[in-house]
Amino acid sequence: MKKPVFKRIVLKVSGEALQGAKAHGIDNNVLLAICRQIREIKQLGVEIAIVLGGGNIFRGQENSASLGLDMDRSVADYMGMLATVINGLALQNVLEKNKLPTRVMTAIEMQRVAEPYIRRRAIRHLEKGRVVIFVAGTGNPYFTTDTAAALRAIEIHADAILKATKVDGVYTADPMKVKSAKKFSSLRYIEVLEKRLKVMDATAISLCMDNKLPIVVFSLNKTGNIKRVCLGEKIGTIVN
Repeated sequence: MKKPVFKRIVLKVSGEALQGAKAHGIDNNVLLAICRQIREIKQLGVEIAIVLGGGNIFRGQENSASLGLDMDRSVADYMGMLATVINGLALQNVLEKNKLPTRVMTAIEMQRVAEPYIRRRAIRHLEKGRVVIFVAGTGNPYFTTDTAAALRAIEIHADAILKATKVDGVYTADPMKVKSAKKFSSLRYIEVLEKRLKVMDATAISLCMDNKLPIVVFSLNKTGNIKRVCLGEKIGTIVN
């Protein structure tokens, strides 16, 4: 059997990816597809932590503006963090129904719902073979779940961030809108910042650059892609 190139990963899944074909909310078929792919990489011996977005439920100030609400940025961000908790519990439910031991760890304490995030405990869960789901972002407003993914990956000594999106990599423009957009096979961190490419936000990219943490951006829609990335196949776009 081919050996994985990564021992421990942080999988970043956007809220929009969880809604699938729906206008909002959670598509159970997407959760089941993620569950199957996680089982595949667990069988390779890869330790998996997951960071979820919340844009399928509430997307901070963007949603508050569309609803005509004059909402403070901090309030909107806290609402977005709570949306990620809902997504985390939904994914945990599906994983555990499929016999995959899971822990949800939250940056905002809510002891009846999830464990508080403690770095050493998170690492111990991973070492014991549990899937760890990080929710509530960093616990602070003005920071995105991209930054949370970068921060948690560095803290738990992950080998890479795998960013699962609706498109198969990073392009010069939105490929859904611009047909002539070209895909990058690889990028340097500084190029992402200079070209203002929408890989992750600037804070997350800077954290990864300072700590030499590679990011692989790929499509979640194609079955088996997470396993392919873990085995070192050249799919999507790698930022290093």
